[in-house]
Amino acid sequence: MKRGTKLIHNGFETDFSVGGNTGALGVPIYQTSTFDQGDLSEHREFDYARSGNPTRKALEEIIADLEGGAKGYAFGSGIAAVSSVLGILSGGDHIVAAEDIYGGSWRILNTFYKRWNLEVTPVDTTDLGAVKRAIRPNTKALFLETPSNPLLKITDLAGCIKIAQEAGLLTIVDNTFMTPYLQRPIELGADIVVHSATKFLGGHSDVIFGLAVTRTEELGKRVYQMQNGFGAVPGPWDTWLVMRGIKTLRVRLEAQEAGARKLAPWLKAHKNVDAVFYPGLPDHPGRGINEAQSSGAGAVLSFKTKTTEQAIRFLGTVKYAAAAVSLGGVETIASYPVKMSHASIPEAERLRLGITDTLIRISVGLEDPEDLIEDFDEALK
Repeated sequence: MKRGTKLIHNGFETDFSVGGNTGALGVPIYQTSTFDQGDLSEHREFDYARSGNPTRKALEEIIADLEGGAKGYAFGSGIAAVSSVLGILSGGDHIVAAEDIYGGSWRILNTFYKRWNLEVTPVDTTDLGAVKRAIRPNTKALFLETPSNPLLKITDLAGCIKIAQEAGLLTIVDNTFMTPYLQRPIELGADIVVHSATKFLGGHSDVIFGLAVTRTEELGKRVYQMQNGFGAVPGPWDTWLVMRGIKTLRVRLEAQEAGARKLAPWLKAHKNVDAVFYPGLPDHPGRGINEAQSSGAGAVLSFKTKTTEQAIRFLGTVKYAAAAVSLGGVETIASYPVKMSHASIPEAERLRLGITDTLIRISVGLEDPEDLIEDFDEALK
């Protein structure tokens, strides 16, 4: 079965899949906090909705299947998924993390988990030598994100996973930008994949949601302990919205990527643009690696204007892109990382990474690319 068909035909096409009997084309929303246990001598699968819900279980099995993993888990947000996965580690453990990960992931590692004595070394994970040199005797995991946020750097997943396996480490990959439609790290040997399903999987800027998938049942049990213990779980209505979003992921993401492939070279040629970061460009340094491990370049790009004033004017005057946090919706979103997604990172560290006040991140939506180009041209004048 091809990947696009699997988004729709995954064993959860009707209510029969969760014990219904009407043939309704969709999983019902089980809007309940608790479940009648009936005869207490026999334990039923669901007892309290924090621990499990039939609607949530359906989505968890769908995402596990799409990622090629053993178990899937749903959370109330993407950062709840990241935080819960990191919770399987212990105080005194050490993580090697991509230096330009999502700002929320950086914040939770360097605030909450730092107080619990979880050590982190940020490295340029495009440099396999740097990854290997950062490993210590107490290192337990690699935390990767590719393409990276917001500079779209490409990490060689197979290379990093090989290093991790040789050292006996877990590999955790944030796959938000690419989704399992374009990239499946577990098939390359990764141990855990996390998503902000708020983004492309939900796809309509109307839900906050997170997902995690483990390669093995054993790892799944550890993540479930954190899911159930922390209780950062989603409600059934939000769960249903993400299931609905997954059904249209193929048509949305293919159209959005087509738009990004038109917008990126146009931006690169613009007189007021200093640099463009997009793995679909011929001269992107990670293009070859991305093509080897993914089936597309995605729909997110970033660019730098010549001056700060041009960046601020662009965000204030562009008509067909919302100047907003987040990405992956049907509408184009222009984000300003220094004030939004990466504001919590100290300025000196942002500048070292290249996250400057001229950098704008674009999540291309479903608008006609020609309209976006005309609008962007006016906003960049």
